[in-house]
Amino acid sequence: MSLRIALSDDHPVVRAGVRALLETASGLNEDWQVVAEAANADELLNLLAETQLDLLITDFSMPGSRAGDGLTLIGMIRRRYPDLPVIVLTMISNVPVLRAIADAGVRGLLDKAAAATELPNVVRSVMQGREYYGEALRGVLEGSGGEREEHLALSPRETEVLRLFVAGNSVSEIAAKLHRSKQTISRQKTDAMDKLGLKNDLEIYDYARSMGLVS
Repeated sequence: MSLRIALSDDHPVVRAGVRALLETASGLNEDWQVVAEAANADELLNLLAETQLDLLITDFSMPGSRAGDGLTLIGMIRRRYPDLPVIVLTMISNVPVLRAIADAGVRGLLDKAAAATELPNVVRSVMQGREYYGEALRGVLEGSGGEREEHLALSPRETEVLRLFVAGNSVSEIAAKLHRSKQTISRQKTDAMDKLGLKNDLEIYDYARSMGLVS
């Protein structure tokens, strides 16, 4: 099985490690080639428009681009390239975010810490038409019944707004990235704070760290 693969991650060391893993893990009758790399969402969208690919492996959180990252980027890719299999690597452990990623139509979802042992199997499963969620993330999703009730009450959009906010984006920047009005973003941030009982931005940061919203 010959595969043309693109990698996207804002950390060069991660890209180098994943590339080496893929190119050495391919077995008999397999030829896996990393033919393109991107360091942010803008670069990724450009290479997708210019490169013939069989598979995309991408980070979830890649700040610093005009196009936005996270669910916004995943949704854009799925709309523009519905036939391109996507595997998402992430360090996020937040249950609503993980569920939203899965619901966005990605074929594989894997904790970065497990890439060295699980990624080759993820690639094979996805290219055979099967979905594959890494063992650690399956455990998080299946064991989420004990999550704090108010945490699960957040909508995916509210969770995404908080994630972008704690990543250093202003309300105006979040609005531009998510293609919503500033009023909508401000309301979603306020609604999330009300649901969680948070009184100020410092408490948002503390909450985000404790719940795995920061990758």
